[in-house]
Amino acid sequence: MSRGPLIDTHQHPVPDHYKRAMAAVGIMGSGENPWPEWSVEKQLELMDETGMVAVVNSIASPGAYFGDVDMAIRIARECNEGSAKLIADRPHRFGAFALLPLPDVAGSIREVEYALDTLKLDGICLLSHHGPRHLGHPDEDELYAELDRRKAVVFIHPLRNQAKNMPAYSYPAGYTELVLDTTRAIHNLLWNGTFGKFPNIKWIMPHGGGTIPFLVYRLSAMDHNPKVNKHLVGGTVESTLRGLYYDVAEINAPGPLKCLMEIADPSHILFGTDFPFSRHRNPVQDVRDTLAGFDAYDGWDARTRRDIEYNNALRILPRLAQAIAKHAKT
Repeated sequence: MSRGPLIDTHQHPVPDHYKRAMAAVGIMGSGENPWPEWSVEKQLELMDETGMVAVVNSIASPGAYFGDVDMAIRIARECNEGSAKLIADRPHRFGAFALLPLPDVAGSIREVEYALDTLKLDGICLLSHHGPRHLGHPDEDELYAELDRRKAVVFIHPLRNQAKNMPAYSYPAGYTELVLDTTRAIHNLLWNGTFGKFPNIKWIMPHGGGTIPFLVYRLSAMDHNPKVNKHLVGGTVESTLRGLYYDVAEINAPGPLKCLMEIADPSHILFGTDFPFSRHRNPVQDVRDTLAGFDAYDGWDARTRRDIEYNNALRILPRLAQAIAKHAKT
């Protein structure tokens, strides 16, 4: 089946200003890996090679907060203004989700206002945990209320969990800890009723929702907990999860895609690649592998495939319609 134009909702720029900010706190890469090579030119070259008419950028892991709230506020502002500059230079190719200085809730609300009202970014990026708490903690409800009022698009991205006294393992943490922290965040959001209390937020879960599709049977025990199910959409975990959006970054193989299709509304699945972060330190090849797996999957009919390629993204990110319109003219 031929591939249509693609809108990738999961890419990460690595600008020099962010690397300098991270170097100031002793961070020289993401997790156990050095920073990947990235530039606007490399990103555009890959987009042209693969048929990506637009991508939505987010500066995610390792985030902005390292114990100093004022520094987190400065980093988030610089990153968001940099994202706005990328969009201004090429509005038909780029979108962006804004970084927030959580766990500072008041500062994050101010940054939401600036990022969405002044910079006109496309949504918000929240990390799976900030400082001492995972997403969904009731102390953050004021922020969620503001995002709900705005009917904001909120993209979640994981961090490696720095649990203390955890038994050592020998493999690189990125193989498991990112998807597991996505799982913890979604579970915490479910348990605290965040999805039900703030139903106007359009949540995008990365990497097919981590291990959530596999754990639905266990998580459905919440359906029978009166303190929890009153804030589940329709009173069940299954119906709540079906209202979320999911991207397919890093899950483009038959097994995980079939699992995702068991819990997700097909109209809520988005294309994503995670470029320039990679399983094997060759980001361009990793994107090619992602596309090969995406193209080979036979569990979608033609209409569903086209929706995942770009239509589903346009429903929640309508500004990017200009990318499709420009593509149609070429």
